[in-house]
This record gives sequence, C-alpha cells and structure tokens, in this order.
Amino acid sequence: MQKNLFNKIDATFPELTNSSQFELVTGMEIHVQLNTEEKLFSSDFAAAGGEANSHLSIVSLGLPGALPVLNKQVIEKAVRIGLALNCKIQNFNSFDRKSYFYADLPKGYQITQDENPICVDGYLDVKRADGIVKRIRINRIHLEEDAGKSLHDQDSNYSYIDLNRAGVPLIEIVTEPDIRTSEEAGLILSEIRKLIRHLDVSDGNMEAGNLRCDANISIRPIGQTEYGTRCEVKNLNSIRNLKKAIEFEFKRQVELNNQNIPVVQSTLNFDPETGETSPMRTKEEANDYRYFPDPDLPPIFISDEWLNTIKENMPELPSALINRLHEDYGISLEDASILVNATETFKFFNLTLPNVSHPKTLVNFLNGPIRALLSERQIEIDEWLITPNQLAKIINLVDDRKITHQSVFQELIPALEGTTKDAEQLAMELSLLVSNDTQVLETLVEQVLTKYEHQVAAYKKGKKGVLGLFVGEVMKEGKGKFDPVIVNSLIIKKLENEKN
Repeated sequence: MQKNLFNKIDATFPELTNSSQFELVTGMEIHVQLNTEEKLFSSDFAAAGGEANSHLSIVSLGLPGALPVLNKQVIEKAVRIGLALNCKIQNFNSFDRKSYFYADLPKGYQITQDENPICVDGYLDVKRADGIVKRIRINRIHLEEDAGKSLHDQDSNYSYIDLNRAGVPLIEIVTEPDIRTSEEAGLILSEIRKLIRHLDVSDGNMEAGNLRCDANISIRPIGQTEYGTRCEVKNLNSIRNLKKAIEFEFKRQVELNNQNIPVVQSTLNFDPETGETSPMRTKEEANDYRYFPDPDLPPIFISDEWLNTIKENMPELPSALINRLHEDYGISLEDASILVNATETFKFFNLTLPNVSHPKTLVNFLNGPIRALLSERQIEIDEWLITPNQLAKIINLVDDRKITHQSVFQELIPALEGTTKDAEQLAMELSLLVSNDTQVLETLVEQVLTKYEHQVAAYKKGKKGVLGLFVGEVMKEGKGKFDPVIVNSLIIKKLENEKN
C-alpha cells in the first residue's frame, strides 16, 4: 500500500477545489441472511444465538465424506425477492466453489453461485429528496452460504472462532454501478430492507449482521464513460455508515487525484468512530478465488409450474399496497407508507380492519398515539396487551363520539391491557363514556371562563389562539367525559354572546 494513500490525507478535505469535476460511481453488494430454520445445505439450526459452536454438523464443518443437501425453502425465498426486484428468474442455475482461506471458513471454500445465478437483470426505482425517481439496475441475485464469525475481543492473545453461522443461507444482491450519490445508496439499502421484511425473507436486522453490504466506490471525470479504479468498503452495517463511507471515500479519491497519486484497487475497512476508511488488503479478482462447479451439488431446475406457484403465493408488494390504501380508504400516501413499512403494525391493522367502521381513524391511531405509546414503552405491537378486536371496539367508540381520546389513553387502555374484557363494557363500568349532561357542561364552561378572565379579554380583542386553553381546561375539569367538539362550540357561543 502506497505511502500517503490513507493516513496522510486530512479526513475533512478542506481544499477540495476541483471535486465538482468528478462524479461518484458506486455499486453495491447487499448480503441478506435468510430466515430459514435450517442451514443452506444441512439440517443444522440456522437461527442466531445459542452456545458457540453448538449448531454444527459434519456438513457445516466440511468433514471428509460429508455431502450437502439443498434446502428447498431457500430457493423459494430467493425467487420471491427476485420477483420483487423485477428480475428474470433463471430456470437453470447451479452452485460453484469459491476458494479462499479464512479461519472462520471451515471447508476452505464457500459454496456460492458464479456462472448461473438464480436471478438476473432486475431493477429497483427509488425516489430521491428532490423528487427525481432513479432506476438502479440489479445485475444479479445469487445464493451462497455464510462463513463463521471471528471473535477478537475474548482474549488479549488469541482470536476465537464461532462456526454457528457457517452454512447459514444468504442471498447476495449485486447492483450495477448506477449509484451517483450517498443518498441513492441509502435509499437502495432502505428499500431492500423494507422488501425483505415485507416478504418474510429476512428480519433485515443490520445490527445483528442479518443485512449487511459492501460498496464498490470509484470516481471519474464528469463526461467520461470509462470507470475509474474502484475500492471496496466491506461489511457496512447501517445506512448511516454506508453513506458516511461513500462520502469519505469519494473525497479521498478526489484528493488523491489532486495530488497525482493513483488510486490502488483495494479492500477497505470503515471506522464509524472516525468516519474514515483504511486498507485491509489489495482487492481480489475473480481468478483469485478459483471458481469451479461444485461436484457434490446437481444443478437446480425451476419449472414454470413451480415459479407460477411462488408468484401466486407472493403477498402484494409495498408500493401497490400503499396506493391501494390511499385509493380505498382516503389515507394519505405518507400515512399509508408509514403503516405498510411497519410490518408488524400492518399485520395488526389487517386483523383490526374488518371490525372498524372508519379505517382512516384506525390508521391515525396506529401511526400516531399508539405508535408513540409503543415507542415510549420500547415494545413492538405484537407485544402489546391489547387485542385487535379490543382496539376495533375502541376505534368505533371514538368514531361514534362515545368516548374521548383523553379517556382512551389515560384510563381505558391501561385498564383494558392484559384482560379479555369488552372495551365498551369496561368504559361503562369506569364511567368513561361521554356525558350528555349539558347543565354540568355549561357550569364548567362558566367556571373556566371566569377563572381566565384576562385570556377572555384577549380573545375578544382578536387573540383566537387562547380558545385551545379554554377547551383543554374544561376537558380537564370534566375528566374527559365531554365531547371536545361540543365543548369547543359551547365556549365560542358563550364568548361571542358576551362580546355582543
């Protein structure tokens, strides 16, 4: 590695006088760990966790005489994501061996797909902040097995190896070098994470390494068609780190050009603390891996009949769902997007929907106060102790103006959680239903207006914003038992009468 290639360049690059003469060229390799119960070629448990080196067999370890057997479920999950990314599904595909020697790769090779991947020639459209829709082409999606995990923080003198992950099924989504900004890269990764969750292909947990990506980054003068020398930044485990790595590497390569230092094709680490890349090794080429067909695995043939069955069982894709919710229920595209992209919340919505009168109210509750409540408690909606049927009853009570939002969240939901009680019956028992006693309400309004005589005077002079204070105080004094619309109307009526 050349002197001044990394350490001598200021990470802030204050003197990038000609950076506008270059454009970023980036392609991504996105690794998705599939959520199957078994590994790709053995019946070993594939889920994360468990004691180190406890999910192993002679197949995972690659012991002599052990033969791999393909997990059919992996094929179906790969096809689903391929269809979602507008790929051509190859009827004939096969496995190859990729040879390299790492301590966490027990066989000394990885089974992957080189010559005949399962999916090719797809694309994904992403919408940038400026409103422009950018199409990013997908070169291929191929299947491969994961490696084990090296642990460097267990002992000051030794590294430890946990092979539980060895053989866990992965798909690798390889884009064309169509990405021109870090924003586009972040959007691609975000959209793919939404898709794999929605399709139940993977949980997309980047912190756990179930979704990770590499970025191949180069620069070239604007107008030039030939690609520059690329560097690959490995194992980026968050959208934020992906964007920071791309931005740093673009600036680094521009600065090298400014100093007439050639970019060396290499594999890089990214340090989230410093925001900088650093060299791991020179970049391997395909011939370094000595690919050859795996002699123990026959080719896969995906018949048209099998492919059609997978297509028929595909759930509606997020973009179509968002448009349908918008058109059918009058929900804004933004609210529909929030709902659809929260997988568990959307499942809860579908379970609740058949029993509510106004779906729009349900969406407002799920995206607003319920989302805030769950966030505050740091739980997911499937851990919430309210059933979809109970929530439907609550929504209908609110729509029928039988109970206020205040009473729902301050008293009814806390009392209902963890019980099998009917929401309306419990609201009656707790005296939470809206009161129609106009005499009591008028008395409360008079008391509040008398208490805030200075604010009443301000209102009469045109300061209408104080109206919310009056409504809030009446609702507080009435313990949330009055319809706020009626309260608002009565207050305005009294204020206007006094004004006249």
